[in-house]
Amino acid sequence: MQIPSFPECDHDLIKALIHQSDYALVDSLQQSPMEGKYFTALFCRYSPVVYSLIRHSARSPVQADYLFALTWRHILNELNGIDLSTFSPKVSQTAVSQTAISQTAAADNESKATDTAEFSLQGWLINLTAAYINQVKMPEVESIHYVLQSAPPPLWCYTERALDRLPPRHRLIVLMAQTFEWSDTRISAYLQAEGEQMSPQDVQAELQTAYQELERSMPEDMRTVYLQHSPVVVPSPEEAGLMTIEFDELDLQI
Repeated sequence: MQIPSFPECDHDLIKALIHQSDYALVDSLQQSPMEGKYFTALFCRYSPVVYSLIRHSARSPVQADYLFALTWRHILNELNGIDLSTFSPKVSQTAVSQTAISQTAAADNESKATDTAEFSLQGWLINLTAAYINQVKMPEVESIHYVLQSAPPPLWCYTERALDRLPPRHRLIVLMAQTFEWSDTRISAYLQAEGEQMSPQDVQAELQTAYQELERSMPEDMRTVYLQHSPVVVPSPEEAGLMTIEFDELDLQI
């Protein structure tokens, strides 16, 4: 099973963060929750490590990709809870150059001298991923509709967060259209059965508004990196990203 590559890692917004330490990226992520570039930078740095752990646990490539996305969503949630006050902010990222290695060694010496713990995100990620793999219950292959190439984990995570901020009815119709792949007619019939008088044409209009709200609720840097623009537009069925994301099945309540 080949480790996938991600074009967003070559985006200028992400490349600008390549020299920042893990500590700095996690700190920025915690301080700026409405920016997704810091999490994306960490994802680009450590996705090979996480995927290498996952590919040996999944029974198929489809399950591996979905578990990979679920794991990074879990990582994002847990990153917000890391207490950085107990770590040294001067420990640099895991390096690939002699200069960076020297910087790390110097930071290690300083940490030992001040009795401040070293910040090791790689070790934390490995332990968290291993524990999560053992806990999560994977669905059968035929029920997974997630496509890694169309919705890489950072986009998937922040789109789900944007979905949570939608008004209940808009969140519901996006879920029915995306996760269940219901037609406008079927969505209309369901809503009418629940007391909402909406024609298929009304559903289509509401769905387009919901997509606009969904995109508007996403961090601006995520729109720039993944949707290649900042203005809000209605995504087309051929457009990668929002239209190909499998959301979790939420309780169907308006």
